[in-house]
Amino acid sequence: MNWFARFLRPVQDAAAVLDARQEQLLADWRQSSDVDLRRSHYRSRYVVIDVEASSGDAHTARLLAVAAVAVIDGQIAFRDAWQLLRPEVEPGAASPSVGVTEAPAELPAEVPMVEGLLSFLGFVGKAPVVAYNARFVRRVLKRALAEYLGVRLRLPWLDMAWILPDLFREVDAGPERLDAWLEHFGIASIKRHDALSDAFATAQLLQIAIAHAASKGFETPASLRELEKARRHLHQSA
Repeated sequence: MNWFARFLRPVQDAAAVLDARQEQLLADWRQSSDVDLRRSHYRSRYVVIDVEASSGDAHTARLLAVAAVAVIDGQIAFRDAWQLLRPEVEPGAASPSVGVTEAPAELPAEVPMVEGLLSFLGFVGKAPVVAYNARFVRRVLKRALAEYLGVRLRLPWLDMAWILPDLFREVDAGPERLDAWLEHFGIASIKRHDALSDAFATAQLLQIAIAHAASKGFETPASLRELEKARRHLHQSA
């Protein structure tokens, strides 16, 4: 079954009412071409996502900021980065340079969440999405997208918290310990717990992971999904 067969479904109780232009943007995105998850890592576009939330409870937390960094053909695309801050978040607070040569696309803080999240969907497209602790990121985004756009998001997610321990079994790092992985590979996070900075750091982990995965025969986004699925199954069966 195609991963995108159930990509989006309307949510009937969404608080937001979209105008005609916004509905058209959403329709255009829904109708955009699916990606082939069987293509090589080095012929694929991944989007690495991180969020800032009002609490650590994904079931109730409000989305405060979301940032995304693209990894295209195995390379971090410094000009292909995006972020959104809620009005109550201090402008620039989540905007460290993180080593990029050009500032990411950043929407003004006064942009309504509806417009911001439409822009986010346009940036992500239908690329495979990568996060560290993807369950939390996915749930926070899911609630925001349902509330503001009235849709349920169906994307192919990859969780580095599960993939890295399988690829690098010699590393003693717990599944929730992003800092341990960054330290092991010598990756500096300019500002931890900042959406853009952590997305950039996770994108560097993804680069390392796909290079190592390819050398072990996991050469595509689809194969990484299978690797993650197998590790989850073993963990649940243990």
